[in-house]
Amino acid sequence: MRSKDKISYFYDGDVGNVYFGPNHPMKPHRLCMTHHLILAYGLHSKMEVYRPHKAYPIEMAQFHSPDYVEFLQRINPENTDLFPNEMARYNLGEDCPVFEDMFEFCQIYAGATIDAARRLNNKLCDIAINWAGGLHHAKKCDASGFCYINDLVLGILELLKHHPRVLYIDIDVHHGDGVEEAFYFTDRVMTVSFHKFGDKFFPGTGDVKEIGEREGKFYAINVPLRDGIDDSSFNRLFRAIISKVVEIYQPGAIVLQCGADSLARDRLGCFNLSIDGHAECVKFVKKFNIPLLVTGGGGYTKENVARCWTVETGILLDTELPNEIPDNDYIKYFGPDYSLKIPGGHIENLNTKSYISTIKAQILDNLRYIQHAPSVQMQEVPPDFYIPDFDEDQQNPDVRVDQRSRDKQIQRDDEYFDGDKDNDAS
Repeated sequence: MRSKDKISYFYDGDVGNVYFGPNHPMKPHRLCMTHHLILAYGLHSKMEVYRPHKAYPIEMAQFHSPDYVEFLQRINPENTDLFPNEMARYNLGEDCPVFEDMFEFCQIYAGATIDAARRLNNKLCDIAINWAGGLHHAKKCDASGFCYINDLVLGILELLKHHPRVLYIDIDVHHGDGVEEAFYFTDRVMTVSFHKFGDKFFPGTGDVKEIGEREGKFYAINVPLRDGIDDSSFNRLFRAIISKVVEIYQPGAIVLQCGADSLARDRLGCFNLSIDGHAECVKFVKKFNIPLLVTGGGGYTKENVARCWTVETGILLDTELPNEIPDNDYIKYFGPDYSLKIPGGHIENLNTKSYISTIKAQILDNLRYIQHAPSVQMQEVPPDFYIPDFDEDQQNPDVRVDQRSRDKQIQRDDEYFDGDKDNDAS
């Protein structure tokens, strides 16, 4: 048991300022709300807080096709009419609109997940958090489900430089299809997704029968659930499957996608999970004491997203939070009761005991085919993507340095302050 987990937390205020457009359910503003709630509870003082680097196109192209990345860089709301064929080819449009500063938004959330993985690799922390990440639907050559760049795949690729095996766990209400597809043919990554399946629910994949292929056969695990699953059913199933997976697979690192659309009363969700039920998964995974990268994901009732990820930050810090929400810049969103926890929902639970038993039995049976962790012949560890270091000796003191360059020169412990000294106070 480690005495005290060292936690790195990544945040850039610009990530919450973009706007997907009117009537679009994705509201990046939820990230500002989450961050300010974390500040209001004083959790930032217990973590190392960093502003991430903006991912370079060449870093994104570690997974995505270079032509797709290049197009994302080039397109903007003013010139979409000039590229109808490319817009269709890359699935940009309704679900994945082109909006102002879209590419910078992708650079920030992807850069944060890559930075998080690198700090874990270099043993500079035990747990790394990026609530802006977790965009699990993006594919190699196209956008999907509000996701443009798949930061999770990029983070896992980074972790694979140092770890023979990485476990990916996804508790978003939607199937983690983009991550599963990226690693469907390898045993170096095991993907485990708990999600709603059936009734043409997006993205339509994630049946229990989808188990991986070739070297990856049995290394993709899907837990297809029906409407209305509650805390007790979800947590029992989660504990049973994840404990067996960790025992057999023995991952060197875990990536946990904490999509908050699996909460009760989510605008796009259909589960009955309370915040405590959702957070129980985080608590359970933390107990394994395996290097852990935690991201956000979906979540479309934004005040509940902020509540959920704040509670889960507290859990990762072993800090119990008072239920009364302290004053903060977004306090009005948390009325009328201003309480941190939300209860479970009342949708009829269509997950019968026999259905859950059958799913669990199928999954545990498949795990028997990989009775021991696969041995991987590790090559020499490739270097982190080359980023020019800041060299103080080369710096001309007479030349004004922009804020972002100055931020890169210092450790981010001192970035945020309480009250009116908060750098991100709006």
